[in-house]
Amino acid sequence: MRTFTTLDEVASAVGEELGTSDWVTIDQARVDRFADATGDHQWIHVDVERAKHGPFGGTIAHGYLTLSLVPWLGSQVFSLETPGAKLNYGVNKVRFPHPVPVGSRIRATVAVADVTDLPAGKQLTLTYVIEIEGVDKPACVAETVVLLLS
Repeated sequence: MRTFTTLDEVASAVGEELGTSDWVTIDQARVDRFADATGDHQWIHVDVERAKHGPFGGTIAHGYLTLSLVPWLGSQVFSLETPGAKLNYGVNKVRFPHPVPVGSRIRATVAVADVTDLPAGKQLTLTYVIEIEGVDKPACVAETVVLLLS
């Protein structure tokens, strides 16, 4: 686990891969809870019997469920213990190259893409690559932006 205690430490990590999270199994209960939370009950995610005959041979996780795990997966890789507020600012780019079959395991590798100075602190851009165990293509590639306010 990489711990950053100053904004200068964060800035010095540009271009570094910070590490990889633990594996997490994406089970049907998690997918169903996400569907309930978002109102997205598309059959490919929640209808196990129908999905058996669908394009993936079973249910798949929502892409946004995979993306929503980014903060938690990232917390296993690095910690921002810098002074001041840390705010999610947005996402520059997200792609879902491969669906996540329910029952599979995923993990994230995190890298520091950029750090930009702001009048009130720094803007941190991170790259997350979420892989599926045993699959060549990633489930998700996302570039997230965090404001580190001093």
